[in-house]
Order: sequence, then C-alpha cells, then structure tokens
Amino acid sequence: MVTAATPRGSDESPTRVRVLVVGGGYVGMYTALRLQRRLKAEMRSGAVEVVVVTPDPYMTYQPFLPEAAAGNISPRHVVVPLRRVLDHCRIVIGEVTSLDHAGRTATVTTLATEEEDAGPLELTYDELVLAPGSVSRTLPVPGLADHGIGFKTVEEAIGLRNHVIEQMDIASSTRDPAIRDAALTFVVVGGGYAGVEALGELEDMARYTARYYRNIKPEDLKWVLVEASDRILPEVGEEMGRYTVRELRARNIDVRLETRLESCVDRVAVLSDGSRFPTRTVVWTAGVKPAPVLAATGLPLDARGRLKCTPHLTVEGVEHAWAAGDAAAVPDVTAPEPGRECAPNAQHAVRQAKVLADNLVAALHGRPLKRYAHEYAGSVASLGLHKGVAHVYGRKLKGYPAWFMHRAYHLSRVPTFNRKARVMAEWTLAGLFKREIVSLGSLEHPRAEFELAAGPPPPPSDTAVTADSSPDAHDTSDESDTKDVKDTKDTKDTRDTKGTGETGGQGDAQDPGKAGPATD
Repeated sequence: MVTAATPRGSDESPTRVRVLVVGGGYVGMYTALRLQRRLKAEMRSGAVEVVVVTPDPYMTYQPFLPEAAAGNISPRHVVVPLRRVLDHCRIVIGEVTSLDHAGRTATVTTLATEEEDAGPLELTYDELVLAPGSVSRTLPVPGLADHGIGFKTVEEAIGLRNHVIEQMDIASSTRDPAIRDAALTFVVVGGGYAGVEALGELEDMARYTARYYRNIKPEDLKWVLVEASDRILPEVGEEMGRYTVRELRARNIDVRLETRLESCVDRVAVLSDGSRFPTRTVVWTAGVKPAPVLAATGLPLDARGRLKCTPHLTVEGVEHAWAAGDAAAVPDVTAPEPGRECAPNAQHAVRQAKVLADNLVAALHGRPLKRYAHEYAGSVASLGLHKGVAHVYGRKLKGYPAWFMHRAYHLSRVPTFNRKARVMAEWTLAGLFKREIVSLGSLEHPRAEFELAAGPPPPPSDTAVTADSSPDAHDTSDESDTKDVKDTKDTKDTRDTKGTGETGGQGDAQDPGKAGPATD
C-alpha cells in the first residue's frame, strides 16, 4: 500500500502522494518514466501524482549534439518531447528557485509568472527527486561573456552551425584580409567529449562546405583546440588520446595542450603560451558545474557543489530526498579504492535513474532499498564522419570501427522507437545524398524582417535636394526615374544582406546564451 512520506501541515495523512521531480534531463525523464510504469495503477486511481518541473518541454540527447551541429541529424530528432513520453505525469514548464524541504514546499517560477503578476508558484510534495543536471562551467576570462559560444543545448549546437557557415559567407565576400582571416579562424576551448566531438564534426562539415565557395579552400580554415591538461579525451585512455591528437593534427587542426585561454577581448584569442589568434568564433566546452538551484535547497553539498548521496541514491542524512546524475555525488561501490565517486556522464545517469525509481517505489511500499552498482563499461567518441576512437571493455578501436560503434551504441540508447527510426532514416539518407550546407541563422530572429518592413521610414538625408532649392526640381527626365529605381534597389539590397554581412552577422550581434530554438 502506498503511504505518504509525511503529512503536510495536518494531523491527517493526505490522500495523495506527490512525487516532485526537479529536472527533465536524463535522470528526470527516465525516473518519471519508470515511476509511470511501476505505479501505473496508483497514478490512474489518483493515489500517486508525479510532477516534473523542467525549464524545457523536452529532454536533449546530448551525445547527438555534434551530429546535429554538423547537419547529420535534424534538431527535432535530438530532443524527446516530455508530454508525449510522460503522458501520465504532470509537466510544469518552469524553474525551481528555492526549496523548503522541512516544509515539503518548492518555489517555482513559470512562463506565466510575470504575466499573472501574482508571484511564483508554491508546490507541495511528499517525495523529492533532484535532477537539475549541470550548466557550463565558465572562468573569468576577459571577453568570454561577450564573444564565447557554449555547446550544451540543441539551440547552441544549431546556432553554432549557422554561425560557422555565416563566417564562411563573410570571408567569401569581404575585401579585407584581416576580416577574412578572423572569420576563418575557429577556437575551441576544452579537450573533453563535447569539445573534441564538436570540433571534429564541425571541421568535417566546414571542409565539405568549402567546396561550394570559389575563393575558400579547406586549407584556408584554421581550427585551434585549446586544452589545459596534458592530454585530451582522458576517458578513452592515454593511448587513444594520443591517437586522437595525431588524427586531429593530420587534418591541419592546431592542438594546444597544457594551454589556457587568457583573453578574447576585441575578438582576439590570447593563449597562455603567448599565441594570439584574431577570431570571430570562440567555442567554450571547458567542463560543467552543478545547477545553481542546488545552493538554494539547504541540502548537504560537497566541495564541488553536488548533493552528497548514499549508494541507495538518497540524499545523505535527509529523508524523502533523492538525487542522481550530474548534480549528485554518488559513491562508486565497484571501485577498488574507497571514496571514489561515479563519473557525471550519461552512462551512469540512465542507470541511476532506474535504481532511483525502483528504490522510491520500494520506499513507498515499505520494502528495503538496493544499492547502485555499475562498473564503467568504457567510452566512445566521434571525430567526424567515419572517424572515431573507442575504449570499451578493455578493447581499443579507432577509425571506422570506432565510429560505427559510436553510432550503434547511441542509436540503441536514444529514447523511444520513434526517435531511433527517425535518426536511422536520416543517417541512411545522408549516405545517399549530399550534405545540406544552408545557414538558417535568421530563424533565431524571426521578426527582424517584419520589424524592418513595419518600422518608420528612414529620415531624409541632410544633403537631399528639396523641390524649392533644386533648379531641376520639376525635371521628369529618365535620369530622375533611374535614380529612384537605384535607391529602391539599394534599400532592398541592404535588407536582403542583413545577417550575412559583416555588421549584421551572427558573430557580431548574436548573444549565444539567448539563442532561441532552431529548426532545420
């Protein structure tokens, strides 16, 4: 029988048990999905309610972000709509700003909070699942906030693809060699999975795209990978890491190890080794940190800001609170040395969500809990089309076999058969037809064209000739008609070239952190 964790402000037990899931990523979605299956009868009868609070109405399958940025996969197929998958759960699009776990209350701001002018929403709960995930970990590098581009969301991935192609458009049309060199220089900071895979896929895409530009050759593109440690991709082992460096350098990619980004003010990337690269593209993938909401929960955190958890995926020393994924420090009971924690990656997150949901159901039914134990199977990484590295169960693969394993593994892990079929169909079609090389950067500012058309007409020029002062004011010759046509054409040309010119491109005006959702 399902019983509530604690009565909320009353001596009588509540009639419904509410499970609040904070976050709609790997852990949030998979936990709610398993609860939906394990508690189907209770949820239908109203004895249990599962509420998922998430800032986005979808879960992003992040291992596919590099392929989405390269145009191999449609951005719609990289995300999983939560309302379709969690059809028996209540989905609240918003963010938890604070928690009062003693009072079992969460403060939530939703999309309607400002419109209602009634303050944030107060949600009560009996069981709490904290899975807010992580955000990009940035450093106080001068100019980074103004010019850096992240690579953690599908909006950033598609925005980066549009940005790279637009920079090639700028380089193709400019007559200034300095602008051309800066537009064709791309700096990626971070040698982990996100940085290496993003660099590999984007470089592959840009090199292919260059064949359609008459004045841009693949060797004109300059790619720089900056990593603060002495190797990249530490998860695949030292040998595969060295192979990856050789593979990238063979593709004319400048790999800088034991180097840091010191500044990117005025669109000049300054490295710790003294190198300076004028560039219009700085991609920041140097690690992640737990979501800021954890600091407002009052729950125990470790030195890195993650929730202290037990092997049963409960928050240490706190009843009726559960956590897993990037935001949780979960002990690795399979490690030979004590005190080691599970790596914050998708491999652990998906499996932790299953154990967490089972333990939560067991707690509701008064059964004992089980520990989370999973030995790390290995890692795979893509370096572009038909190129990759892998270190799985002690076996090391590189080149095409590793790339094929990367695709096969992630195809098996992406949620829902619908997404599997669509991704497989896109891969099949990509093998039969040429790549798409179109930039759709204007999708990020869909009202720009209408605002230009609906705005007030430009003020008359100070040097314009008036009817009273011009000796030829009443001249209706062909020369006057020609001037009117030319002025109209100039206005149209100015409007048509916005977003691709030097002053209106995404690299100049777009704030990467505020890019809206993009579609293919």
